[in-house]
Amino acid sequence: MTVAGRLAAAVVGFCLVAGVARAASGEAGGASTVGGAASTYAQARAKFESHLARTGPAPQGYSTIVPPAGVREIPFRSGALMLKAWVSAPPANGERRPAVLFLHGGFSFGEDDWAMSQPYRDAGFVVLTPMLRGENGQPGSYSMFFGETDDVLAAADALAALRYVRADRLFLAGHSVGGTLTMLAAMRTSRFRAAASFSGSPDQMAWGKAQPKLVPFDLNDASEFNIRSPIAYPSSFQVPTRLYFGSEEGYFAGITNRLAQLAQGAGRDVRAAVVPGDHMSAVAEEMKQSIVFFHDHE
Repeated sequence: MTVAGRLAAAVVGFCLVAGVARAASGEAGGASTVGGAASTYAQARAKFESHLARTGPAPQGYSTIVPPAGVREIPFRSGALMLKAWVSAPPANGERRPAVLFLHGGFSFGEDDWAMSQPYRDAGFVVLTPMLRGENGQPGSYSMFFGETDDVLAAADALAALRYVRADRLFLAGHSVGGTLTMLAAMRTSRFRAAASFSGSPDQMAWGKAQPKLVPFDLNDASEFNIRSPIAYPSSFQVPTRLYFGSEEGYFAGITNRLAQLAQGAGRDVRAAVVPGDHMSAVAEEMKQSIVFFHDHE
């Protein structure tokens, strides 16, 4: 996705005023309730059957791209789907290194998405960025933060299987749409040492109502939004997580801080962190801080 496209999506798509108000009023809290019993996100996700009102590719165009020097394109399987990812090449000295699974913003993958994660490679991490179901002409249907979480976990398996990766030193990070998936994945598995979300959306009710064309299910079905919203499951974080957002992203402040507070109240190592900048300009500093955070958890 182009920088301009991501910024436009941020302006239109991340107006979380309704979510902030709802969270502040206490309507969003601990574990969600499924069938009358409190559930973690992983438990609720395993039971939930999402019903898509429409199926098809991810809602964003893409261009054919070729991996640059020092990057390989590899296949990986997610259920019945064969998807692909870009991954940095093996270190010249053959050593095994810690790795970051980096989830791109928007709903398609482009060269600028790969460039965004350069600081992780400069810091010595192997980096893998997957293209998810329905993106870039791949098989599968876009489901807005549901089936895509399966693809994230499958990509983690592919990353861990690389001979030059330390499978016990995997980290997770993502920007924008990828930041939302980062939060949800950090609630489904404990395999990552730590996770960092950059401007992810904790509340998909507000996110989706602001841009209904991106919602592939019944807009009146609260359960579909709930299962995709980290704010509904604050006690479910399974790894230390940092929730970064820009100082000019006022629509994120209330809901992100609320999610962190609720998670901390449940004994989880989750903190919100505001850095100078907007949806795009804050990323460099967010990534810099996340590298320190990841090194602290190696």
